[in-house]
Amino acid sequence: MPGMGGSSFSSTNPLVVSMFHHNAFETSVSWIIAIALVMLVVASILRRVNSFNLSPHGLGEARSRTYLRMAFGALWLIDGILQFQASMPLGMANGIVAPAAVGTPSWLHALMFDGIGIWNNHPIALAVGIAWLQVGIGLLLIVSNATIGRIAAAVSVGWAGLIWLVGNGAGGIFQSTNSILFGWPGASLFYLVAGIWLALPSANFPERFSRFTLRGLSVLAAIGALLQCLPSRGFWHGGNTNAMTTMSTNMTATSQPHTLAWIVRHFGDFAGTIGGGFNIIVIIWLGVCAVGLWMASDRDLRWPTRTLVIGCLFFWVVAQDAPFWGGLATDVNSLIPLAVLAWCASPARATSTPLRRHLPIEMRSSSGAVVASFASGMLIFSIVSMGWASGAAAESTLYLAQNGPASSVNTPVPGFTLTDQHGSTYSMNEHAGHYTLLTFLDPECWSDCPLLAAQLRQVRSDLSPGAQLDIVAVAADPYHETVADVNHFIDIHGLKRVKGFYFVTGPLSAVRKVWNSYGIGVSMVPTDRMSIHSDLMFIITPHGRLTWIIPDDPLSNWAGQHSAESELVSLLRQSGVH
Repeated sequence: MPGMGGSSFSSTNPLVVSMFHHNAFETSVSWIIAIALVMLVVASILRRVNSFNLSPHGLGEARSRTYLRMAFGALWLIDGILQFQASMPLGMANGIVAPAAVGTPSWLHALMFDGIGIWNNHPIALAVGIAWLQVGIGLLLIVSNATIGRIAAAVSVGWAGLIWLVGNGAGGIFQSTNSILFGWPGASLFYLVAGIWLALPSANFPERFSRFTLRGLSVLAAIGALLQCLPSRGFWHGGNTNAMTTMSTNMTATSQPHTLAWIVRHFGDFAGTIGGGFNIIVIIWLGVCAVGLWMASDRDLRWPTRTLVIGCLFFWVVAQDAPFWGGLATDVNSLIPLAVLAWCASPARATSTPLRRHLPIEMRSSSGAVVASFASGMLIFSIVSMGWASGAAAESTLYLAQNGPASSVNTPVPGFTLTDQHGSTYSMNEHAGHYTLLTFLDPECWSDCPLLAAQLRQVRSDLSPGAQLDIVAVAADPYHETVADVNHFIDIHGLKRVKGFYFVTGPLSAVRKVWNSYGIGVSMVPTDRMSIHSDLMFIITPHGRLTWIIPDDPLSNWAGQHSAESELVSLLRQSGVH
């Protein structure tokens, strides 16, 4: 039944985008300004405005630390700005995090989907908070070379670690197709490393920073070279099956500048043409970098970092498609922070004198204090608002996005025969003259499906006892579809007393056929605790014709439950069910 599963849901739903922009640029900015003004007043009273960044350590900051602070501050700032994209609230969890969970261990997979659940319950509050948090971290790192900058660096360590684990699936280190060309070991891991160095006392620069960082990158490059050697990565293949060719084809399908798409596409074709030859080049590059970086700090070698940086910049364009133009970019991908980290740790920076400042000290101090006050306001606002939102009732954002107007249709529906909770067969429209309210429930679900069950109970109680209506739920869980499973759900959610309710199931092949017939997507692996499935309701006439499709993804708040129940009752009464 093509098209039945379509809905009005879009990651750029105008109502949600309007709410996001209002919260991000009006409500949030007001709070940030208020917090910043309070901090400026306190700093003025304590006479700290004109002494900001004037500590001996700050004035004598090693050049490698200055560059590291400025560069990763700029990266955090860019990433924060990217978080203001209109599709971020609705696209982040399911469009970015969920795909990264593929192939991860069960414990990480469960952790990531817990994170997805939290995000989907509070998408606007979290999207706004994360955007301002990252902008704030970036600004503080750029303007502060002393204690406040170290605090911002410590915050960045915690945040980067959380992103790396929950948002990036540990950077793909558990996936069988990981490659340094495609994002392994995760951009946020380099942010974490940089944050650790910047949070430590400045005495660790430049010698320790250069030595330990370069040797760490040496080990990383060596592991990357070994991964490239594995046949499972697909880089030894020729033609269209080459991993580079496949990736370039997928990337250039997104909207982007023609010149960039041309470069990426032709490089992908070139990689497929020479097959293993291309992979040998990558392995040699990584191997040479690994050896050179290990010796660089002892022998004052400059070429290893240059070789790594040049290769990173080249592959950032041809293998990572300079990821700003297509899709929902949340950062600059892994090769740029890797190149920045290597460049800052180069022996050339370790032997350089502190960077000369051209602005007068007073101007640097006062302007830095003002910027730091607003950036600190961003951090405080973000941390408090995200913490508050996570413990509050769920937003109605997804409900508003997915519960567009019910679609009026007039088309025959496929019948089916399955087994109900009593062990008896149940066939669509088997009760003459009865309308059918059809939906799909996961017997193991504890989030949306119990709310849907509550709606069904309320709908039936709002109709007369003699209403000619069958309420039918089809099991939507490939691993829990037995009669015992559906009866357990019925018992704990009070559906036994709902007149005319049938929770039907059967062999997986049979229920899967029903899912496909009604356009219901069901996603689940054995390690999941419940399925992810489309939440739709259908009103079907006694003659087997579909009249209404009602998109629904209820969240645990009064508005979502009440609105869906009222709409269902209204549509049923319009159809003649009273």
